[in-house]
Amino acid sequence: MRNKNKSEIGARALVRNIRASATKIRRITNRIRGCSYGEALVLPEFMPYKMCYLISQLILSAAANANTNFGLNKSDLFISEARVENSTYLKRFRPRAQGRGYPIKKPTCKVTIKSNSNFVGEI
Repeated sequence: MRNKNKSEIGARALVRNIRASATKIRRITNRIRGCSYGEALVLPEFMPYKMCYLISQLILSAAANANTNFGLNKSDLFISEARVENSTYLKRFRPRAQGRGYPIKKPTCKVTIKSNSNFVGEI
């Protein structure tokens, strides 16, 4: 049961058609889910993956949306939801022996990050 006096308010940021597989980005988002804003910015800096820069930019965007749209303090925010979904494939063909074509599927994905702030009172 939720406390009736406690309200959740927050903002989200999303990016579509990232040229990477969803499993590679889930490694990063699983680590930052539920962390505070400051901790979520620091964690990707020390991970050895290419997509960490993109995820940190997305965290900054979600915090800026919360600050601009709702007037929330960035220090009060935490990452409530970090979702990665598969998207379409880029389809390419590679030449093979005897004039055949071999299909190559390059995966893309979509990432959504929600940042919430819990506070007591009216919205």
